[in-house]
Amino acid sequence: MAGTDRTQAPRTGGPAIILIEPQLGENIGSTARAMLNCGLTDLRLVNPRDGWPNPAAVPNAAGADAVLEGARVFDSTAAAIADLSRVYATTARPRDLIKPVATARAAAAEMCGAISAGQPCGVLFGPERSGMTNEDVALADTVVTIPLNPAFSSLNLAQAVLLVAYEWTAAGDATPPREIAYGAGTRADSAAMLRFFEHLEQELDAAGFFRVPDKRPGMIRNLRSLFHRTEPSEAEVRTLHGIVTALSGRRLGGRPRRRSGGVVQSEGGRR
Repeated sequence: MAGTDRTQAPRTGGPAIILIEPQLGENIGSTARAMLNCGLTDLRLVNPRDGWPNPAAVPNAAGADAVLEGARVFDSTAAAIADLSRVYATTARPRDLIKPVATARAAAAEMCGAISAGQPCGVLFGPERSGMTNEDVALADTVVTIPLNPAFSSLNLAQAVLLVAYEWTAAGDATPPREIAYGAGTRADSAAMLRFFEHLEQELDAAGFFRVPDKRPGMIRNLRSLFHRTEPSEAEVRTLHGIVTALSGRRLGGRPRRRSGGVVQSEGGRR
């Protein structure tokens, strides 16, 4: 499967995902896939309509067979959550219940802390057609809401699970929010950058670029800041050296440009 590296150690654990009376085996399979994408493995089914195991789930699981094989079936929501310390219920509809309401992101952060403290957690998802009953929601400690288009916030089962599961895995992820991937190369070090700056500034001096001496230090700072922001690789710095050399005229047929009165000339005439 694209995007799968079986040499990596799999993530496991996390909150239990509890599907209340799921209707289609295909949706259970898609849910298993979404769970394993985010390192969740504890799948619990409450009275699945078509029974369990269900062969229709396997193709949509796309290889998340371990989640399907480990799925447990319960005859009631209360039985499915009996061993959990904290339970969250996902619903987009307002309820006539007084419950704390949290976004999926906030709930994920809470669950990270609870599970780290040895308090198992779970998230309830209702049937595809009708969603959860008030009786099921009443069993939860917190209602989870996902801020979507208020005029069209309907999600299929696997989509809802994936959004909650993603927030869970993102809450404990140490990946920098932004970085530069250098592929097989490496970022140029400070020494390489200084050599390039010296080369560039030498050629700019020779070309008469710094016409006002008092402004030269500030212009150099700006140029250096500009190139530092790009965080170039070693190969890119070598390319920049080549560009400066070519523009200086030292590789134009082996004939360097002559400078007269601040005007750059080549042997072919003035420019």
